[in-house]
Amino acid sequence: MSSEPGIVIVGGGPAGLSAARAYRAAGGELDVTLVAAENRLPYERPALTKELLRGQASADDLALEDEPWFARNRVAVLRSARAVALDAERRAITVEEHEELPYSACVVATGSEPARLPVPGGDDPRLHTMRTVEDSLALAGEGNGEAVVVGSGFIGCEAAASLATRGARVTLVTDEPAPQAARLGPEVAARLAGWLEEAGVALATGQGVERFERRGEEWTVHTATATVHAPAVLCAVGVTPRVSLAEDAGLALAGGAVVADASMRSSAPGVLVAGDVAFADNAGAGRPLRVEHWGEALRHGEVAGTVAAGREDAWRQAPGFWSQIGERWLKYVAWGDGHESVAFEDHGDGAFTAWYLDGKGVLVGVLTHERDDDYARGRELVEGAALPR
Repeated sequence: MSSEPGIVIVGGGPAGLSAARAYRAAGGELDVTLVAAENRLPYERPALTKELLRGQASADDLALEDEPWFARNRVAVLRSARAVALDAERRAITVEEHEELPYSACVVATGSEPARLPVPGGDDPRLHTMRTVEDSLALAGEGNGEAVVVGSGFIGCEAAASLATRGARVTLVTDEPAPQAARLGPEVAARLAGWLEEAGVALATGQGVERFERRGEEWTVHTATATVHAPAVLCAVGVTPRVSLAEDAGLALAGGAVVADASMRSSAPGVLVAGDVAFADNAGAGRPLRVEHWGEALRHGEVAGTVAAGREDAWRQAPGFWSQIGERWLKYVAWGDGHESVAFEDHGDGAFTAWYLDGKGVLVGVLTHERDDDYARGRELVEGAALPR
């Protein structure tokens, strides 16, 4: 063991693990401590709304690395641990019920937490959200017979389809006219609606939730025009970055997240950030972005770990993700600034490509189903057309 303070990574998600991996891969020799809020080793979160919720995988199947990997790479994991203070001047992390952890470099990868609707009953802890293995298992246990999913983002759509696959009667409630209409356009939204209905999901569109009411084991979800009843309700209405640790430490914030350069360096020397909590410059886009994608969390962590080891790296690729709704896959890449128009191509047999253009006709995003060549070409075009804004 080195007498020099080690590397402390706050966060046991994909960004934190990726930082530890990259630090070792870049030749970093100091001891590494990963502070994980959950009582689990880092695991694959995308499966929470898919394989785990459908009962096609167990929690143990989701581990990203096994115990021997952490031992071999001298990465100590503090499980069920909460970092309560970051002293950037003294370079130390205070962890509840543990000794203070001095650091040479720290990676803040605290992630985000599910948002709740600001309506009566919206703060009831018995409303399900989706962030952890326990969240997914609890929803699977209560939502076998009947469930309501509030929100038509990808978490909501994936979870609704997975619950229906288990045989549950599922209603998806959304204030959008069709799932993801604002983000992806009417043609794609119509396809998503068709997929969900084909899976057996009933859609209650254009209906914002006004209140939640619970009587015993039964929930009633009230909209302006209807009521929906079920023993289980999932709120999938977005996430909020966990910035309190960084904010209390005096790190610069913007856009509700922690400001960082393209090498994931925060405003405090020796403190890097990664994942949902980062509002980081993207060297390809020429401007800061905040994203909530699995792949970007991994890439942020890789950059942060490499830089912590004394080498240079920078985030520059366009953000993107894959989503599975039932048995169908979507692949998406975009800078995240929205679009002015959509060029939709129907390739037949269910395959399609949506090309997203700005007001000048420049490609800013692409989404595909069963058109991997378009996805790969679209990524190249999106990244090649990026301009500072």
